[in-house]
Amino acid sequence: MQNPDGLQIGVAALRDMIASGAPVAMLDVREPWEHDICRIERSVLIPLSELPARSAELGADEAPLVVICHHGARSFHATLWLRQQGFDNAVNLAGGIDAWASEIDPSMRRY
Repeated sequence: MQNPDGLQIGVAALRDMIASGAPVAMLDVREPWEHDICRIERSVLIPLSELPARSAELGADEAPLVVICHHGARSFHATLWLRQQGFDNAVNLAGGIDAWASEIDPSMRRY
């Protein structure tokens, strides 16, 4: 479910978007070692510390840009920053990759 403020999306909503083939981009702002443990396929890794220097790599699509981290805190900050930079399509994945592993893909490694 998406928050009324439009800043967050739940893991089930993301799963449904991916399954339906809806256009969606996923930005993982965790560190490379975290990404090595587990990730959502098709997500692009740009660690939070590198985001200001690398944000030009992100497309200006109309499709949602779902920002992912471990539990949702770093990605929430990244979402707010991206919104300030004009990425109005940026939304935080509530609960992060941990919620995805818990609720959507229990076979995913957790840390």
